[in-house]
Amino acid sequence: MPQQFQIVIFAAIAAVVLFSLYNVLGKKVGRQPEDNAAKIPPGVPPGEIVQQPKAPPPVDPATAAAAAPLKARDPAFDPLRFLEGARTAYETIVRAYAAGDAAALRPLLTAPVMASFEAAMIDRAARGDREEVEIIHGPRADLDATSTDGDRASARVRFLAELRSRVVHGEGEPVVEERRTAEHWTFERTLGASDPNWVLARVEPAEA
Repeated sequence: MPQQFQIVIFAAIAAVVLFSLYNVLGKKVGRQPEDNAAKIPPGVPPGEIVQQPKAPPPVDPATAAAAAPLKARDPAFDPLRFLEGARTAYETIVRAYAAGDAAALRPLLTAPVMASFEAAMIDRAARGDREEVEIIHGPRADLDATSTDGDRASARVRFLAELRSRVVHGEGEPVVEERRTAEHWTFERTLGASDPNWVLARVEPAEA
């Protein structure tokens, strides 16, 4: 076979091989750096992670309706944030009352409620009774109603909770009791006051 003809054949084979390699190696596989770069806003340094702000959870219609009277006077009122604080207050007050901790209760209660709680704690101590309470499950809190009267804002919350009490009567053996509670707690605060905290103004039984 003439040498020139062999060179032509080898050149054709090489062209086919190179074309096949290009088809394989020239394709982009997976995510490319420019895919992420296109999503980075202008002015953000390379490598800096951009985190999108999380949208606040939606307010259900019942809660929004209950909050409407107060939001008409105080547009900054956030019912979801309020309920989160109310649950914390509930747990703190329940535990402090069981332990007879008047100092922990005082900043969380109005004066009439504090007087009622304190009288009950003094009477319990006089009988020699002691109590410990455990909240089995975090209380469910639903905003039942809000209102304003002058500069006083009120918010009523319906709490459902499961509690375990350990009561010791004098020198007797401890009595353990589990119970479910359903109560309406009404919190109050003064609109425009420098202290934004709510205090417990009333406790009433509620339907389970």
